[in-house]
Amino acid sequence: MSVLLKEDTGFAHFIAANTKLIAPPHVPEIRLHLAEESLPIWQKTEDELGEMNVPPPFWAFAWAGGQALARYLLDHPHEVAGKPVLDLGTGSGLVAIAAMKAGAASVLAADIDRMALAAVRLNAEANAVNVAATSADLLADPPGAFGTILVGDLFYERDLAQRVMTFIAAAEQVGARVLVGDPARSYFPRDAFVQLAVYEVPVTRELEDALVKKTAVWARRPKTGGKLEG
Repeated sequence: MSVLLKEDTGFAHFIAANTKLIAPPHVPEIRLHLAEESLPIWQKTEDELGEMNVPPPFWAFAWAGGQALARYLLDHPHEVAGKPVLDLGTGSGLVAIAAMKAGAASVLAADIDRMALAAVRLNAEANAVNVAATSADLLADPPGAFGTILVGDLFYERDLAQRVMTFIAAAEQVGARVLVGDPARSYFPRDAFVQLAVYEVPVTRELEDALVKKTAVWARRPKTGGKLEG
């Protein structure tokens, strides 16, 4: 799948002009095109798209769950090394880039926000890795053949969380390992997971109402007899 469609090249110019190339505080090995404030970039995104009430530009920030999951992959490369990997709700592409740096055979970054795909391309280039991307809603279809599926900070809405959990259960049935980065969002079903690591992640107070967010990386909890919970 192509990283960026031709008609989306204007998004890349917009992102480059309205962000700074900086390292997320918890993952200094990676540089991303990030916004320094949330409201200005959100307003500019609406102007760029010519629409009102557009979703927040999640691609413009390094969220706590993504930073934790990226950190974990760089410190535990065996989780993705040599495997085909899917990064759900990729946003800036931080987790996808970390997976490639950790030795993944390939990474598909998925996000229904087409501007996020432009951000992924720019950020992958800035970090000298190749990341494929798609704007297809992968949660609407059966999962493909991935060795590891990465979920960074997607449990902030009830309906989305339910769709993600359905997808995860299906993916595990065909052999995928699922890793989640989550800072105790409201709809994260922690009882269905086992904690692998916990970090104190520096974040933006404007987004999180905190300067540091305690954030964990999780794997699915096995059922009795070795089967995984659905």
